[in-house]
Amino acid sequence: MSNDFKLPEDCTDMREVRIGVDTTDRELMELLDRRFGYMRAAARLKEDRGVVRDEARKAEVIENARADAAKRELPSGKIAEIWELLVETSIAYELDEWDRIRA
Repeated sequence: MSNDFKLPEDCTDMREVRIGVDTTDRELMELLDRRFGYMRAAARLKEDRGVVRDEARKAEVIENARADAAKRELPSGKIAEIWELLVETSIAYELDEWDRIRA
């Protein structure tokens, strides 16, 4: 990964903005890769497939993201929608992994 990007406040043209966005997107993908690694670990550790979906935990994760977004003055409602999709995708992935491991 290149360290040739500038922070948003230091950008002086759209080329620099785009380089920053592309770099950030690659970093986000690395974080998603790690997050889904935790889903693989959860699938390995949970002995009962029925406990993969945990609605209380799901609500907690989404609320944490919403609150963090609000503190950062980001669009917290939209961030919560993104996290809803992220968590649902993570649950589906974990279920697939649970099945794959025990096939």
